[in-house]
Amino acid sequence: MGKIILVTGPARSGKSEWAETLAMQSEKAVVYVATATDNPDDQEWHQRILEHQQRRPQDWETLSVPVELSATLADVKPYTCVLVDSLGTWVANLLEEDEFSWQNIVAELLETVDLVAADMVFVAEEVGWGVIPAYPLGRAFRDRLGSLVRQLGVISNPVYLVTGGHVLNLSRLGYPLPIRGDSGTFTSQDS
Repeated sequence: MGKIILVTGPARSGKSEWAETLAMQSEKAVVYVATATDNPDDQEWHQRILEHQQRRPQDWETLSVPVELSATLADVKPYTCVLVDSLGTWVANLLEEDEFSWQNIVAELLETVDLVAADMVFVAEEVGWGVIPAYPLGRAFRDRLGSLVRQLGVISNPVYLVTGGHVLNLSRLGYPLPIRGDSGTFTSQDS
């Protein structure tokens, strides 16, 4: 199994730039998995995508993967570093899925991540630190992304939080939240 790294933080915090730095430091061939799709009619979104593209080294392979993330990760070569940017956009792309289908998609992703021999760097937005969305789809997005980040964070090492222009290694500063057992009590992940 390859190394799994999670980089999380709020919008415009520098998390993508930190993830790109980590990918460069791997000294491996980098496969950049872009989950966003460009929309030339939305100039602000188009500009954000251009900024990301211009920062990337020319020798990085870029794949546009708005939905089929598990299949893409299953096909990567073991000697590469895969940078997935971002999980928030990927969740948004799948927001129309019903809860049962969504749970299956997440289970498939986590199983795939566990089997991939390549190093992987995931970028994820932190949501839910503020106002609860006033509409059901917004709450579903917040809950799905928050849960996915938590599940991925448990199997990632290191986990970074990028905020206020600073990078914090959460794996050094803290420890994963214990898993709640069937009895409702918390157990250590080591037991």
